[in-house]
Amino acid sequence: MKRRWNCVLAVLMCLGLLCSLARIAWAEDKAAAKEADSKFLRFIDDGDGGGKLEAAIATYEKGGVKVYLVSAVHVGEKKYYDDLTKTFKGYDSLLYEMVKPKDAAVPGPDNKSESMVSAFQRMLKDFLELDFQLDAIDYTAKNFVHADLDAETFARMQEERGESIFTLMLRQILDEMSKPQTAPEVQLPELVMALLSPDSARHFKLMLAKQFQDIDAKVSGLEGPGGSVLVGERNNAAVRVLKERIDKGDKNIGIFYGAAHMSGISAKLKEMGFKEAGKEWRTAWDMTPKEGDFIIKQVKKKPEPAPQN
Repeated sequence: MKRRWNCVLAVLMCLGLLCSLARIAWAEDKAAAKEADSKFLRFIDDGDGGGKLEAAIATYEKGGVKVYLVSAVHVGEKKYYDDLTKTFKGYDSLLYEMVKPKDAAVPGPDNKSESMVSAFQRMLKDFLELDFQLDAIDYTAKNFVHADLDAETFARMQEERGESIFTLMLRQILDEMSKPQTAPEVQLPELVMALLSPDSARHFKLMLAKQFQDIDAKVSGLEGPGGSVLVGERNNAAVRVLKERIDKGDKNIGIFYGAAHMSGISAKLKEMGFKEAGKEWRTAWDMTPKEGDFIIKQVKKKPEPAPQN
């Protein structure tokens, strides 16, 4: 029971953090097609108390070279990771993110990372009844190439800039204060019903998925005008390795990074002359209700009648 409440607390912290970072346009009448096309994560509401969180694989082409931006969801369904593994085998190289000490072994089922972030993600995947990316993906595959900052460089660059999670959050809060839009709040009744329902994992995934889909808006405020080490400099590292692989003759290259990085990397690809050639969506979380599941349906507010003269 204690472990369950610890997991609940972790999910609530995750929801609170996402809400505090978010600048989300959540009105249906503002969901223009152009805006949707720029996303790398999206939530599809099925209108029946469920939905799906989908992650994009966007293709970019230039001079016979194809680059695939594979948006990573760090806790997901087994099928999602199994399908990605099959896809990765078709790439000449798969560039992946991972801030780890120089020359350290890649974390995996037999070599688990002891970082606080990994511990949180493992706790989250247990509570949400999902798989953890580092357990489900084989990072020892021959075509996998590390394309991130090492931990020592990451720490040094953050220290030089005076950057920390607290300064980044403050930057985001100040950005939020300058904009009229606010994130949708998780309502207490919805939270209580989700907690008490027999399929609580599905309900918590629904709440998180609605926050995750607007990751681009979160990162825009997090980065600020000068960028950040957490996102911007790691994007630079990925692009540097991409150029090296192109110089070595690779023609089909995947970049497997968190969805929060993809808008920035996409912009850099376009600066290099790459053109977007398509986008495929993969289901990372399926929250479709099953028989016997408790369904919480959104109640839409009716428009107020126009005042009578």
